[in-house]
Amino acid sequence: MQTREITLPAAMFDPRKFCQQLDEREAIACCKDAISAATDYLHGQFREDVGAGQLIRMRAAFIDQLLAALWDRQDWGECEVALVAVGGYGRGELHPHSDVDLLLLVGDKGETVKGGMEAFLTLLWDIGLNIAHSVRTVAQCVQQAGDDITVLTNLMEARVIRGDATLMQQVRELTGSEHMWPSADFFKAKLDEQKARHAKFADTEDNLEPNVNSSPGGLRDLQIIGWIAERHFGVESLEKITSEEFLNPDESDILDRGRGFMWRVRYALHMITDREEDRLLFDHQRELAELWGFQDGDKLAVEQFMQVYYRWALALSQLNEVLIQNFDQAILRCDTANDIQVINDRFQVRNGYLEACSADLFERTPAALLEVFLLCAQREEIEGISAPTIRLIRNHRYLVDDAFRADPQNKRTFLDILRAPNKMARQLRRMARYGILGRYLPEFGQITGQMQHDLF
Repeated sequence: MQTREITLPAAMFDPRKFCQQLDEREAIACCKDAISAATDYLHGQFREDVGAGQLIRMRAAFIDQLLAALWDRQDWGECEVALVAVGGYGRGELHPHSDVDLLLLVGDKGETVKGGMEAFLTLLWDIGLNIAHSVRTVAQCVQQAGDDITVLTNLMEARVIRGDATLMQQVRELTGSEHMWPSADFFKAKLDEQKARHAKFADTEDNLEPNVNSSPGGLRDLQIIGWIAERHFGVESLEKITSEEFLNPDESDILDRGRGFMWRVRYALHMITDREEDRLLFDHQRELAELWGFQDGDKLAVEQFMQVYYRWALALSQLNEVLIQNFDQAILRCDTANDIQVINDRFQVRNGYLEACSADLFERTPAALLEVFLLCAQREEIEGISAPTIRLIRNHRYLVDDAFRADPQNKRTFLDILRAPNKMARQLRRMARYGILGRYLPEFGQITGQMQHDLF
C-alpha cells in the first residue's frame, strides 16, 4: 500500500533535531518527550477543529519517522529484514492510543538479527508505544495468510517503513487473489465476519452505548467494503472506484463526511480517556457533547449529540448495505443467469431482490414508495430491496409530503403494511432505515435517532 508523504510541522516534530538529541540524551527520555510533544500538538489541533482524518494521518507519519530513526540506530548488517506497518497503521491511520501494528519481516538469515529485533522491540515498549507485533518470514506470512483471512487483511494494508522492500513485494505477489482467497471467497468470508460482528451488537445502530469502531454503522463497516473493493477491483480505497454503479457522488459525500465524523468521535474518545477506548459510554457521551458545543435546552446536550451520532451511523450502515449488495452482484452473481419474476408493471424480483422496473417509477407514481414495502411484507420469496431501488427511494423520499399523506390510497397501503402477518416489524425498520417512515409520520421523523438519556 502506498501513502502520500506528509510533511509534519516543526512545532510537532523535527526529525533532524530529534536524531541530534538521540545522540546527546538518553534515548528513552528523548522518545517519550517527542511522543508527548506530538500528542499535545495534535490534541491542540483537534480542539481548534482540524479534521480528525488529517490528525490521525499526521500521527501515523510521526510514528513512521520516530520508528525509522530508532531503526537506523540498530546494526542490521547485511541481513534481509524489513520493518513493515500493517493493519490500521499500515493504512496510515493512527488514533492517539491505537495499537502500532508492526511486522518484522525477515529473510532466510533472519536468525542472525534476532538480538537486534529484540532490542528494537524492547525500546519501543520502554518508550510507551502500544506495540502489536509479529516476526515472520515470507513463507510464514504466505502460510498464515492462506489459513487466516485476518492475517491476509492486515498484509493487504502493509507498507514498508525501513529495510528490504523486496521481501514485502514477495509477500504481495504470493498472497494475491490468483494464489489464495479469490475475491468471491474473500467476499463471503468478510460478509460472514460482518454478520457475526453485527450480531454482537443486536444488529442495530441504536445501542445506548455504541462502539464507534465495531457497532453497525461504525468504522469497521466502511473498512469491510474498502477491503472487498481492494481485493476485487485492485484499488487502494473505495474512492478509487469510478463507476457510479458502485459509488455515486451522493454516496461518496456520505462516505467522506460520515467517516470524518466517526474518526472525530473515536479520536475524542481516545483523547478524553487517555487510553484506547472505542465505546461511547454514558459519561463519555456527556463530555463529547460538550466538545461538540451542544448546550442543554428543550433537549439535553448529550441527547442532541447522540442524535447526530445515530443518524450518521444509520447513513453509513445504509451505505454499507448498498455497496455489499453491489459487490454481491459483481462478484458472486456475475456469471449466473438472472432469475427475474415480474410482479406488476411497476416492480419485479431479480435474484430474490425487489426492484423498480424503471428509474422514473417514483416520479410517475409516488404511491409506489409505500407499495415497495407492502410487496416485501406480502411475498415470502423477496429477500430484500435491490441497491438501485434503495437509491431511488432515498432520492425520491421528498415526494412524501402533506398531499401524499392525505391520499386515501397511501393510507390504505400503510395500514396494509401494519396488517402484514409476518414481516410488519421488518418493513417498518426498512421504512425507517430508508427515510420513508420519518417522512410519512413527521412526528417519528423528529425523534429518529433520539434516545432518552435520563431514564428518570
